[in-house]
Amino acid sequence: MPDESPRMNVSFEDGIALVELKDRKILDEMSIARIGEQLNALVARSPEPRDAPGPRFVIDFTNVAHMSSSALGVLITVHKHIRERQGQLRLCSIQAAIHEIFVITRLNEIFQICQTRQEAMGSLK
Repeated sequence: MPDESPRMNVSFEDGIALVELKDRKILDEMSIARIGEQLNALVARSPEPRDAPGPRFVIDFTNVAHMSSSALGVLITVHKHIRERQGQLRLCSIQAAIHEIFVITRLNEIFQICQTRQEAMGSLK
């Protein structure tokens, strides 16, 4: 039976999609695929750049303690889709162990990573 439970909470503030990942561990392929589907669907439903600013997203990692390299791949794909629509993405509240992976893989040079949700939201307003 497929897992239909949402893997994230989504809210909107000033046209910014705030995505709070719910899982402590993002390791198994089914969860990662579901998160990717949900994020890509959100990006697809975002306003077109000619009608409004491109999609603006904040992904909050407060609850996440572990994630696999496949999850990083999903983030890269989502980032690409957002940028294709002239949008912006911020990551925030990433725990030290996960942040180290971003540094080692040099993904911290691709993603804009903020310390707090407030900082991330403020950088998009």
